[in-house]
Amino acid sequence: MPDVRFAFRQLLRNKAFAVTVIVTLALSIGANSAIFSVVNALLIRPLPYPQPERLGTIFGNVSGPGNAEDERSGVDGEKWELLRDNVPSVLAAVQSGFAAGANLKAGSAVEYVHAGRVSAHYFEVLGTLPRLGRNFTEDEDRDGGPQAAVLSDGLWRSAFGADPRVIGTNILLKGEPYTIVGVLPPHFSMPQPADIFTPIRASRHGEGTGNNFTAIVRLRPGATWQQADTQINAAWADHANRFEKHNPGTHVSYYSVPLQQGQSADLRGPVVALMGAVAFILMIACANLAGLMLVRVARRTPEFATRLALGASRWDILRQLWTEGIILALAGGLAAVLVAFGSLRAINTLLPPDMLPVQNTSLDGRVLFFTALASIATSVLFGLLPALQTRRLDLRAAIAAGSSRSVSASGHTRVRQALIAGEIALTVVLLAASGLLVRTLVYLETLPPGFDATNVMAARLSLDDVRYHDPAKFRDLLTRSLAAMRRIPGVESAAVGLSLPYERGLNDGVKIADGKEAGNQPTATVIYVSPQYFETLRIPVLAGRTFTDTDTANSQRVAIINQSFARRYLHKPDATGRQLGADVPRQVVGIVADVAKAPGFDSDQPLNVEPTIYVPATQAPGALIAVAHIWFQPSWIVRTSSPVSGLTEQMQHALASADPSLPFSGFYRMTDLRAEAVTMQRVEVTLLTTLAALALLLSAIGIFALVSNLVVQRTREIGIRIALGSSYSQAMVEIGRSGLVSAGCGLGAGLVLSAFALRVTKSALYGVRVYDPLTLFGVLAVLGMIALGATYLPTLRIARIHPAETLRAE
Repeated sequence: MPDVRFAFRQLLRNKAFAVTVIVTLALSIGANSAIFSVVNALLIRPLPYPQPERLGTIFGNVSGPGNAEDERSGVDGEKWELLRDNVPSVLAAVQSGFAAGANLKAGSAVEYVHAGRVSAHYFEVLGTLPRLGRNFTEDEDRDGGPQAAVLSDGLWRSAFGADPRVIGTNILLKGEPYTIVGVLPPHFSMPQPADIFTPIRASRHGEGTGNNFTAIVRLRPGATWQQADTQINAAWADHANRFEKHNPGTHVSYYSVPLQQGQSADLRGPVVALMGAVAFILMIACANLAGLMLVRVARRTPEFATRLALGASRWDILRQLWTEGIILALAGGLAAVLVAFGSLRAINTLLPPDMLPVQNTSLDGRVLFFTALASIATSVLFGLLPALQTRRLDLRAAIAAGSSRSVSASGHTRVRQALIAGEIALTVVLLAASGLLVRTLVYLETLPPGFDATNVMAARLSLDDVRYHDPAKFRDLLTRSLAAMRRIPGVESAAVGLSLPYERGLNDGVKIADGKEAGNQPTATVIYVSPQYFETLRIPVLAGRTFTDTDTANSQRVAIINQSFARRYLHKPDATGRQLGADVPRQVVGIVADVAKAPGFDSDQPLNVEPTIYVPATQAPGALIAVAHIWFQPSWIVRTSSPVSGLTEQMQHALASADPSLPFSGFYRMTDLRAEAVTMQRVEVTLLTTLAALALLLSAIGIFALVSNLVVQRTREIGIRIALGSSYSQAMVEIGRSGLVSAGCGLGAGLVLSAFALRVTKSALYGVRVYDPLTLFGVLAVLGMIALGATYLPTLRIARIHPAETLRAE
C-alpha cells in the first residue's frame, strides 16, 4: 500500500505525463478491443446453438497442376438428394443462397419482408424448436405439398401483435395463401436472417439445376466427421467424376468444416489482417510509452540515487516503477473500454446490415478479459526498458551529476531513437496499405459507368409472386405501371430491367446458333428489359437498334448484346444479325456499350464489365420469369428533366394504379447502387485509414517528444555553445538531427517491411499493384513532412534560450 500511495502522489505531480499515457493506452487498447470484439463474434465465440461443435457445412477442394482451391460447396438438387438420402452420419438441410424479398399481406396490410426458404429439418439441424407451433414437415417440403410458413419473433410481434392464436391462420405471401405453422423463439440467431420462412422444396428441376442451395449438417450421435466426409465423397462421386472429365488434370474432393468456420470463410482473411493492423497500433503505442518512461526515469535518476544511498534496494525502485505502470495500465484499460464501446458502435454503424454472418458483436466477458490482458501486457512492455535502465544505475555518477543531468542520457537517447524508428517503420506499412486500398476504391468508383446517371431514380419490386408467373399478367403489369409513370410531370422516360448497372445479373449459358462459334454455350449475364431501357439510362447504341413496342411475345425473338459479348464470344465488334439460343434462336438486332456491373461467376473484382445479353421483357419465357424473380428484384427506372419533388411517392402511386398490393421495397439513385457494390472496399478503407491516421499521430508525438526532451536535456550545453559563438540555427540543426535520423531509419526499415507485409493486401487490390511506386512515394512524402514538422516545432524553443541566464543558473 505505501508503494501505491507513493505512486499516486508521483503521478499527480506530473499530470501531463499521466494523461498522455492514459490517453495513448485508451486509444491503442480500445482500438484493439473493438476489432477483437468482431474477431471474437466471427471466429471465436461458439455459435448460439446446442452442441455447435457438431454443426458443419461442406467445402470442396479442386486441385490441379500447380493450383488448389477451397471454397464452400454450392449444392444443386441432385447433390441435395444424394446428401439427404446417402449420408447417414449427418442430419442434413439446405437453405437458399440468400433471403429474398417477398410481399406479405396479413389482413388488409401489405408489407415487404425478407423471406428465407429452408428444407424440412432445417431448424432441427440447428437444434431449435419454435416457441409456438412446429417445424416444417417433409410433406410440406415436397412439390405440391401444403403451403406453410414459420414466422420470426420480430415479424410475429410487429405484424401480428404477438397473438398466440396466429398458429393455423392464413396469410397471403408471394401472391398465394400460406398457413402459419410456427413462430421462432426471440433473439434466435440464424445463419440466414429472415422475417419469414417457407419450405424450399429443392429438386433437380428449376433452380435445382444449378448450385443454388447451401447445405448445413449436424453430426448424428456416435458418428464422426471422418465418417461423414467418407460418405459425402462416396455420395457425390459421380459429380466429382463429371467435373474431372471436363477439366482434365483436376481432382475434386469434399470435406466438412465447422459451421462457424464455413460462415466466416470469406471474411476471415480481412478480419485477421485488420487485427494485425491494430496490433501494429499497440506496438507503436508501447514504443511511445517506453520512450516517455525512459525520459521520466532519466529525470528521476537523482531521486533514485538518493533512495539507494539511504538504504533502499534496487528491487524497491523497480517495484515502485512497476506499481506506477500498473496503475497507469488499469486507468488506461478502463478508458479503453469506453473507447472500445464507442468504436464498436461506430463499426456497427459503418457495416451494412447482414454483412457479418453473426448478429451480435458486443463487449462480452471474453473481450473485457482481452482488454484487461492487453492493459497488463502493455504495462509490462512499456515498463521493461526503463526497468533495465534502472538496474544499470551508477549511484556515484548519479549523485555527482545532481539534478541537472541524467545518467546515461546518451544511452537513453539512442534507445528512444531506435523506438521511434520502429514506430515509423510500422506506420509506413499501415499508411502504404491504406493508400493502396484508397487507390482501389478510387479506381472502382471512377470506372467508366457506360451510362448517364443524372436525374435517374430506381425502385426495386419483389415479383416473386405466383400471379406474375403468367407472362401475360407480367406484361400487363409492366405496360400499365410504366404508362402511369410516364405521365408523372417532369418524367422524360421510364423502363423496367431485371437488373441495373452496378447490380449483379442472372448468369446463364447462352448457346450460339450460327457462325464458326455455333454450338458454343458461354456463360453470360442475361437481363430482360422493357422498351426505353437504353434510352432512360442513355446507354450508347453502337450498332443496330434498341427494343420497341413492336417486339412482342408473338414477333420474331430478338436480343441485344453488349460490346464484351460481341468481342469475347462472337469475335467481332458488330455482330448484328447473329443468332443466339437453342430451340428458337434470337436474332441480335443491336450492340450497346458496356456498363459497370457487379460480378457474376469467376469475376476478380467488385465491379467489372460482364458479357451481357438483353432480351425484351415481353419475350421473357414464364420459366425464366418464375426462377429469376426468386433471386432478383426487377427495377423500375425513370429519368426526369430535373429533380422532381415527391417523385418516389408518385412512382409508388403509379405502381398502385396497376396493382395496389405491390409495394416497392426501396428507392435508389444510381450512386447508391455503386456505393452498395463497393461496400466492402469502403469499409476496409475507412477502418484501415483510421488506424493509419492514429499510427501517424502517435509517431509524430514520439518524434516531437524525443526532440523536446533533447532540448530540455541539453539546454546548458546549448547555452554554452551559443555563448562561445555558435548560432541558434546550428543548434537547431544539431538537436533536430536526432529526430530526422530516427525518421530516416524508420522510413528505410518501413520500406523493407512493406516488401513482405503488403503481400497480404494483394487479394483486396483492384486497378493498382501491391508495390505501387506512386503510393509508396506518397507515404514517404507524407511521413517525411510530418517528421520534419514534429522535429522543427520543438527546436523553436532553442531560440528562447538566453546564454547568460543559462550560465547564471549553473
